[in-house]
Amino acid sequence: MNKIFNTSVLALALGISTTAHSQAKDIKIALVQDLTGVLAPYAKASVNGFNIGLDYATQGTRMVGGNKIVVVTRDNQGKPDVGKAQITAAFADDDADIAIGPVSSAVALAMLPVALEYKKILIVDQSVAASVTGDKSNRYVFRTQFNSDQDAAANAAAMDKPGVSIATLAQDYAYGRDGVAALKKLLKNATVVHEEYISPGTVDFTAPAQRLLEALRDKTGPKIIYTIWAPPGNPYKILDLEPKRYGIDVFSSLNLTLAALKEVKPYAGLEGSTSYYYGLLKNPMNDYLIEENTKRYNSPPDFGTVAGFNAALLAVQALKKTNGDAGADALIGAIEDMEFDTPKGKFKIRKEDHQALQSMFHVRLKNDPSLEWAVPEMVEEIKPEQMTVTVGTWRK
Repeated sequence: MNKIFNTSVLALALGISTTAHSQAKDIKIALVQDLTGVLAPYAKASVNGFNIGLDYATQGTRMVGGNKIVVVTRDNQGKPDVGKAQITAAFADDDADIAIGPVSSAVALAMLPVALEYKKILIVDQSVAASVTGDKSNRYVFRTQFNSDQDAAANAAAMDKPGVSIATLAQDYAYGRDGVAALKKLLKNATVVHEEYISPGTVDFTAPAQRLLEALRDKTGPKIIYTIWAPPGNPYKILDLEPKRYGIDVFSSLNLTLAALKEVKPYAGLEGSTSYYYGLLKNPMNDYLIEENTKRYNSPPDFGTVAGFNAALLAVQALKKTNGDAGADALIGAIEDMEFDTPKGKFKIRKEDHQALQSMFHVRLKNDPSLEWAVPEMVEEIKPEQMTVTVGTWRK
């Protein structure tokens, strides 16, 4: 009895609330990422970025509302069945309050129903398939990454000027044909004057490139060749034919890692939209991310790094709003319509489908002899209100 009494007296003398202490609870966040397989570089960058973002958002304490944030990491191996099993284990065995990941959209789609089953929050930080915040989603899922609609809309906005003539080069299957159809639907001012569809395995682009040049060379006003292409093959080789001599620019989606930017270094002048490149933005948060990632990992932040950083910002901001309450209903109420600052500008989580609305950037590649990779140079910031992004409809 004396021991109990003396402990209580000591606690009071030190200003410690034994009641508050007993109510403190660890908040567990599970990173369910593609840590092995072809997408591992993106996933590892995300984990790095998340940890930097967590330190930034909590000023190094990893505490919110008196509760300690504990991070657990699970590998989904880039496989949908493994991803489903790992997020289940994170919620059931690790007692995680929030899950974050993955890179693969196929894995993300397998994880979505688990968030619904356990009624816990999943923040999708890299997958871009529209269905992740669309008809396959539910109220427990939020996405901080841009989606495929935003990517298409950003490229369309960058090209959609009065008098612009566009010729498209795409692979002859659903990805390429659907991409061109989406572009044509989004354009309000520019006109698609020629469509070129070729085999996905094409490596010699000379003949189709000549047809594209012929279709555009005599047009008046701005002229653009727009490529919609997934590896293998390198359609940027059409720049070897010097389309600039006819006043023709070449556009493509430029959401590229630093490693991928090394591969396109020979193609200075290539234009398109990107979600992030560390050198595009000057603000204190991006400066911090660049400094910390360079200090910890000896490299500037990459495409996946900022994705993990932004997911950490959202999680901490929401937890601050709930004063550390990690319950799903409290977090949903905190996140819907939330606006928060990121290294790439302000984000808003759209209430209707939980998609993060964000700026994209029209860029042009240039060469910097001091760097191994091509450098995206800002042409124009494309703000959310300039993009038409379909609102997803999901199971409530």
